[in-house]
Amino acid sequence: MAKPERHATITDVAALAGVSVGTASKALNGRGSLREETRVRVREAARTLKFEVNAGARSLHSGRTYTVGMITTDSIGRFSIPVMLGAEDALGAGQMSVFLCDGRDDPIREQYYVKTLLSRRVDGIIVTGRRAQSRAPIGVGLPVPVVYAFISSTDPGDCSVVPDEAGGTRKAIDHLTAIGRTKIVHITGPEHHHSAQVRSASTQERLAELGLEPAAAPLFGAWSEAWGRQAVGILLTGGADFDAVFCGSDQIARGVVDALRAAGRRVPRDVAVVGFDNWDVMAEAAQPPLTSIDMNLEGLGRTAADMLLAAINGNPSSGRQLCPCHLVIRESTSVTP
Repeated sequence: MAKPERHATITDVAALAGVSVGTASKALNGRGSLREETRVRVREAARTLKFEVNAGARSLHSGRTYTVGMITTDSIGRFSIPVMLGAEDALGAGQMSVFLCDGRDDPIREQYYVKTLLSRRVDGIIVTGRRAQSRAPIGVGLPVPVVYAFISSTDPGDCSVVPDEAGGTRKAIDHLTAIGRTKIVHITGPEHHHSAQVRSASTQERLAELGLEPAAAPLFGAWSEAWGRQAVGILLTGGADFDAVFCGSDQIARGVVDALRAAGRRVPRDVAVVGFDNWDVMAEAAQPPLTSIDMNLEGLGRTAADMLLAAINGNPSSGRQLCPCHLVIRESTSVTP
């Protein structure tokens, strides 16, 4: 009968690394003042022996549970899933486990999850959602640090990590002018929507800075392809003279290119089109594929997680932290000879 496999112990790790058991324990649990080479040697020994730190014992030593709560209000996940993936990457590197809670835009459900997470003694909480706008804090005087990701807290003392939508808009306008377009129209979402407001205002500001007049007043509507098609109809019926359209979303932009093509306008030769969000299923499937502004949501999630880890370790930040957007160029603005 085969003997059961023997699992490595902390004593085995210490012996292989050539240190005391106490030193090995400190190195693996991130405690004490040890030289980095000692920590590395102990970790290598643990990896070689396939030794895993007991989470319960680590918690008793540090007073931490090495768990983080994540509350989202975005059931669809279009924006929050990339944020969560980025956060999990950063937290996983720190050997942190994540409890995911879907608040479904229900304040009662959200407060239930806050209480549940605190009862589980999480070390911190990340709050995210589907709209890049301000919201009330999930609580006041909570015993653990909280970081807001993609959305922001109305409390300036809270830490919020948000995309630089205004900066992304400027990159879109600068790209269009760099390829020689001077008669630019902006088509975006609902006028009451935070992102629509920011992207529209930033478009007008950047055009003014460049000494350009918009080819038409900004058009507000729905975040949909149907609205993009309808908006092009409004522009053409009104006789607007334009050679570029900057859209507040990729859905709108896809409707715009469809309507322009149906009207006999070539994209990008006659009219260049830029979208926003870089939603691959929209941007890459459009005809032609869309140039778009990417908010780098996974990077934003990693930044939020890093800031939460810093707060857990006693180095909190406050206020809104802007994460840069970047331009992804595709055929909708690339004119070939």
